[in-house]
Amino acid sequence: MSIMTIAGLAKAGSVGVETIRFYQRKGLLPTPPKGEGAGRSGGIRRYGDEDVRRLRFIRTAQVAGFTLDQIGELLTLDAGQDRARARALAAERIAALDEKIAELEAARASLRHLAHECAHSREGPCPILASFGI
Repeated sequence: MSIMTIAGLAKAGSVGVETIRFYQRKGLLPTPPKGEGAGRSGGIRRYGDEDVRRLRFIRTAQVAGFTLDQIGELLTLDAGQDRARARALAAERIAALDEKIAELEAARASLRHLAHECAHSREGPCPILASFGI
């Protein structure tokens, strides 16, 4: 088992130290107690492999588009066997992604049309600029 400081955890998770602290404030990562004793190691929090695993889980879930609240729920499910709820959260996320993809595809089609009109018409204002209210 690896034992590391918050800086080591941040590096292992490819995030900044403030991100670790933010996740701790949100309850997504535990805040370990400070070490005992005097000297260099006294008063320093130590993190382990489970913290790295949890941090990577959070980051991967964020990339998939889950909100921090949803990630918190997924983390509680991680300890149990509530596969139905995990599937429901995934289905909700897929539906949201499908909606966003449809919006982006519509925006792309509209912009393609405007670019085509701009390239092929010489009269009046540029259709691209006109559509944006300029």
